[in-house]
Amino acid sequence: MKEYRFKIILILAFTALSIYLLYPTFQDYQNNKSLTATLEATRDKVQKLNPDLSKDQVEKLVTLVEDSIKIADPSILDARKKRVKLGLDLQGGMRVVLEVNTGKLLEKIANNPDDVFKKVLAEAQKEALKTDESVVDILGRKFLERNIRLSRYYGTIRQDDAEIMDELTKSSEDAVNRAMEIIRNRVDQYGVSEPSISRQGSRRIIVELPGVAKEEEAKQLLQGTALLEFRLVKDAELTYPIMQRIDDVLAKRTESGVKDSLGNDVASLDTTTKKTDTTSLTDSTSQLSEDEQRAKFQVEHPFFTAAVLNPQSPFADAYVSKDDRNKIEYWLGLPEVQKVIPDNVEFVFSAKPFTSEDGKQIFVMYMVNKTPELTGGVVTDAQANIDPSTSTPVVNMEMNSEGATDWARITGANVGKRIAIMLDGVVFTAPNVKGKIPGGRSQIEGSESMEEAKLLEIVLKAGALPAPVDVIEERIVGPSLGQDSISSGFSSAMIGYIAVGLFMIFYYRQAGTVAALTLVLVILFIMGILAGFSATLTLPGIAGIVLTIGMAVDANVLIFERIREEMATGKTMKASIDSGFSRAYSAIIDSNITTFFTGIILYQFGTGPIQGFALTLMIGIAATLFGALVISRLVLDVLVSRGVKISVG
Repeated sequence: MKEYRFKIILILAFTALSIYLLYPTFQDYQNNKSLTATLEATRDKVQKLNPDLSKDQVEKLVTLVEDSIKIADPSILDARKKRVKLGLDLQGGMRVVLEVNTGKLLEKIANNPDDVFKKVLAEAQKEALKTDESVVDILGRKFLERNIRLSRYYGTIRQDDAEIMDELTKSSEDAVNRAMEIIRNRVDQYGVSEPSISRQGSRRIIVELPGVAKEEEAKQLLQGTALLEFRLVKDAELTYPIMQRIDDVLAKRTESGVKDSLGNDVASLDTTTKKTDTTSLTDSTSQLSEDEQRAKFQVEHPFFTAAVLNPQSPFADAYVSKDDRNKIEYWLGLPEVQKVIPDNVEFVFSAKPFTSEDGKQIFVMYMVNKTPELTGGVVTDAQANIDPSTSTPVVNMEMNSEGATDWARITGANVGKRIAIMLDGVVFTAPNVKGKIPGGRSQIEGSESMEEAKLLEIVLKAGALPAPVDVIEERIVGPSLGQDSISSGFSSAMIGYIAVGLFMIFYYRQAGTVAALTLVLVILFIMGILAGFSATLTLPGIAGIVLTIGMAVDANVLIFERIREEMATGKTMKASIDSGFSRAYSAIIDSNITTFFTGIILYQFGTGPIQGFALTLMIGIAATLFGALVISRLVLDVLVSRGVKISVG
């Protein structure tokens, strides 16, 4: 047995390593069963104790419980990271086709874009939807048709159109590449197992996210521009007069019977309000019923009806219901309203609504400076944590030296004022500056859960997208469909193994039994290698494993047939085994190496499912060679050395 010691140790080591690498997969499976049962029990308990809670509120509480369980037991997340990862087709998930909005980029980098520029750009974007030609090329052609030099909007007056076109093309190309890099960073930090991110055409990006079930969260992760801004909130003394002027403009529109884009009166009355002839209203409100007073106020003050102020607050923040937000945004965009709003300010909304006592979703509207005091380019780190004073999720940020200096200057010069921390045009928090803040540290509040705070952390860390991205297509693969694929794949692999095993045992007797048992270890090694290299198992990958089962038997067939031939010449079993393995060796190596190179080509030039198939095929070939040439040989040699009579059919 001494001559076999090294092989035995090697096989045992590989077996132990494979089991060790696969243990997190088993552990994750058990954790999921336990966690699912716990969350279901929690959900039932919450619904039973609080029947008035909405479904969303119940799910938020369940999510908090899930977060606390995962934080309390780090082994849950550790097992999830180390398990055999499943592809989109096996565990469900999302497939999203994104398109980088080149038009927004071109508008952003243009010098003083006027109405002519905006009109031409809109035409170029519209035409780009119907053709593969890039927006940059179409824009350049349309300017040429109008005899407008590109230097009017881009570059310098000394540059010719060809030079500027080269720069715009490069900027557009860089924007797509940068967007891909940022999206990949975001997805990696989000923890998606083996996402697929590839480019399609000149401006589209295909993203596959296995295991992602939260559709809106994933879209926010991919689409969020991550434009972080710190803007001053205007005082009530400046905000209220502007709101008053807006209200006056809208009231005059109401008197003149102007209708909005939907054909409704600008200050449409609430459906619960009794319609009243406004000409019969008198100055004496005491003669009017409550409904009539409300109707009169809605007609005379349309803006303040939808944007409600708190008279007890020192701020001029307006509270807008979710139902009225679109109406407010429409009003603020009207040309006559824009005339009464100073060019250096704008109205913005809170990132998320809060629920009022009567159950309505309410957004807070602020008036802020258009020009930010500071942008997110100075942020070097972001970390999601639980604020110990409020027990709510927050995101703590750190800035570089330049940002820290500016932040100290800004906060020092605006003590007693509020600074809105905005991301992608909405306000996450608007804290009051109590004093100069040195060190470049700040905090974003407003996240409803730790998951949401973590998502914000990821977006801030990965950086801002160079241009907005639009979702062109999205497809959801449900977990039940993925489970069906797993069941089908597992069944096909088992049927294949049983069929091949029975054939080998029937045709090659004891030698075939050795081959069939060796195949179990081969499959174990394949799964262990997949887990060890954090590879992803897909449905085509399972097909690769099934193919490997057949290829493993093919090697054994060559060996056993050679052994038969040697035994027919009168050699002993031991001599026949030695000769059979040595004579079959070259044929086995040649065929497997050829297939392995094919797998390399498929993996290198293929995408998605093809790569999954190629990966398991290559791993399977390596495991097959080890199984046929080392394990099977060792077992046969040991049996022969112990005097066991072996039949090869």
